[in-house]
Amino acid sequence: MTKRTYDVVVMGRLGVDIYPLQDGVGLEEVSTFGKYLGGSAANVAVAAARYRHDVALVSRTGDDPFGRYLHRELRRLGVDDAAVAVDERYPTPVTFCEIFPPDDFPLYFYREPKAPDLNISSDQLDDIDLEAARIVWATVTGLSQEPSYGTHLAAWARRGRSEHTVLDLDYRPMFWESPAEASRRVSEALQHVTVAVGNREECEVAVGETDPHRAADALLERGVALAVVKQGPRGVLAKTAEQSVEVPPYFVDVVNGLGAGDAFGGALCHGLLSGWDLERILRFANVAGAIVASRRECSTAMPDAAEVMTHLEEARR
Repeated sequence: MTKRTYDVVVMGRLGVDIYPLQDGVGLEEVSTFGKYLGGSAANVAVAAARYRHDVALVSRTGDDPFGRYLHRELRRLGVDDAAVAVDERYPTPVTFCEIFPPDDFPLYFYREPKAPDLNISSDQLDDIDLEAARIVWATVTGLSQEPSYGTHLAAWARRGRSEHTVLDLDYRPMFWESPAEASRRVSEALQHVTVAVGNREECEVAVGETDPHRAADALLERGVALAVVKQGPRGVLAKTAEQSVEVPPYFVDVVNGLGAGDAFGGALCHGLLSGWDLERILRFANVAGAIVASRRECSTAMPDAAEVMTHLEEARR
């Protein structure tokens, strides 16, 4: 059988986001909600697909109405769901949030006893040409349990630390037994990837550093070719062995900041695939993230290239 080749293959978390349609109140006071495709890996996949790249997601849903909704939404939003399996045992996870702009967005994950996306198995990779994929993107959450962890290791073994093998340091403590266990597995994962992306807190788990420059240097010492450290209101820093680039943030009126990092990730993929220089990539990704932060939802809020370029041109005036 001929394996399918993709521009971007994303592995990891997929679920349903249930977001309140009222701001500034707790869930106990909310009366109406919106339903959206969610999960950091799925959001990155959707974001990359908005730039007209051929994208596949490797994940799982439950065998339930929410799972059927996610398969339909992935296809509608341009992501190939052929490697998104249906788990017969565990229900599709649901995530609720509260929205207190500009900077407080509590999350409530319903992923017990186990999320299907942590049950991804190596056979789901059989029809994907991982060696030929231009980008393979994985998240730290996918390392938190077996068999997902072993499936990531198998994917990386096939990949052979090829260019643009990305680890999103997306660390969420509620998914781990301890920070020490997360650090151990992230340390192992860094031996297989060539790009690492995270904020200062996530870098502390990965390499024990919160200072952006020291964190980027520590990631490079682990063998990655590109280290990207997001600094929130201070912008973003990226380092390679040859250069260091830092760009300021792009300010917007924040509605919901939860999808900004995933929008940044999809835009980073687009910049890498386009062969842009590092400063151009970071400025583009910053604006993409800011656009989504100015909207309520995540996946369906992802911009296309024309919209990002419009904002960039306005910022230059």
